[in-house]
Amino acid sequence: MITMTGMKTQQSQPKLGLGGVFRSALRRSRLRPGRVAIIRLYGSIGGGAPSADWVELVKQLGRHKGVPAVVLDIDSPGGSAAASDYLYLALKRLAAKKPLVAHVRGTGASGSYLAAMAASKIVVAPSSVIGSIGVISAGPRLPKLLDRLGVRVEEHRAGRLKGMGAPWRDETEEESRREQELVDAFYDRFVDRVSAGRGMDRARVVELATGEVWLGSQAVELGLADSVGDLEDAVEAAASLAGVPAESAPVRLRRPFFARLADRFAMRLASSIADEVEARLFRDRIM
Repeated sequence: MITMTGMKTQQSQPKLGLGGVFRSALRRSRLRPGRVAIIRLYGSIGGGAPSADWVELVKQLGRHKGVPAVVLDIDSPGGSAAASDYLYLALKRLAAKKPLVAHVRGTGASGSYLAAMAASKIVVAPSSVIGSIGVISAGPRLPKLLDRLGVRVEEHRAGRLKGMGAPWRDETEEESRREQELVDAFYDRFVDRVSAGRGMDRARVVELATGEVWLGSQAVELGLADSVGDLEDAVEAAASLAGVPAESAPVRLRRPFFARLADRFAMRLASSIADEVEARLFRDRIM
């Protein structure tokens, strides 16, 4: 859909730019000069505004002269390949300016493990889940369901592969081949990032890049992490690299109330829809 929107401008009080908002948030946190900053990578890594905000926070920590080191606290199953790699690049820039240590408390898999490759050291909880070095592209194909519902989708394309992945029709052999090429390209880049981040021979990384996961203690034995420990161990490691006392404080942005409320509403709505779909499918099977 192509849209053009016009809006009248109104005079108002000056607003903080995005960087100003983040600097203000850092000042309001408990992060006093000389303390190690802890940033939390929890949940799925997606694109859009949340990902952009997170990258901006990483940039501000890199510029903040009062932050001697940073700990990336991870509990995430990964997410978007593009968003994960963009986050890795931002963290890599941060690591070039000051010590960055990654800590995995729960899950450090796929895209979140990719993000950890920017760190100079990775500390993992003994029972954490590490790895899932791989890439997957998946989506539903619904032509039979649409036929059953009597729904037909009219498609007009300009560009042979435009609409690749559309769920209302089966993909062509060319589309399938092109999709696999994209997945392979992301996979090769992931392997390269791990090889560089862990100082490991690429062939060895390929052996481990099967998509499987390991417990934290096993990951250390395989060379995918450096040591077993908790968050305090990671803070001590970062502080030692920066030559400062092992004092830390978490840094995060508190999202506006209405944004948090909207997210909760959306999650409840999605859950209700999923329950209804499951109930209908089950009813269809037994009728």
